[in-house]
Amino acid sequence: MSEEKQYWLLKTEPGEWSWEDQAANGGVTKWDGVKNKQAQKHLKSMKLGDLCFFYHSGAKARRVVGVVTVVREWYSDGGGDGMVDVKAVGEMRRPVDLKEMKGEKGLKSFALFRQPRLSVVPVPEDVWIRVCDLGGGYEGDGNLFENNGSDGESGDEEDD
Repeated sequence: MSEEKQYWLLKTEPGEWSWEDQAANGGVTKWDGVKNKQAQKHLKSMKLGDLCFFYHSGAKARRVVGVVTVVREWYSDGGGDGMVDVKAVGEMRRPVDLKEMKGEKGLKSFALFRQPRLSVVPVPEDVWIRVCDLGGGYEGDGNLFENNGSDGESGDEEDD
């Protein structure tokens, strides 16, 4: 019996660790420095292959900028707090701002809005799909669709 893939959002201050740092680091890094007990619990729940939004926090840019995947489950280096290792999957085709997400009716219950200071947030699958849609997907998602002026319609409407 295999577990279903889970989705997460990982927050970072761009001045501390940015998407550019993640990509320039060979794409792999340990996600550490998480002190909040609830956020630590979320880290411990992560499984190999889970996908995570890479979210820039801070006053200048609050947005989803990329996607990483868990390549090593929770472990401790003996210093007390644990960590996971994540690897860059791809940059969002278009960053998705917090303000834009808050304006989406289907995202109103997203934990990011209820617990804005939490640095590791679970993302329900329907929220994951909608945020990906808002950003036109991400590099490496297997979707050949590039957001080139499309209005986001799926094309499965009935002809009159």
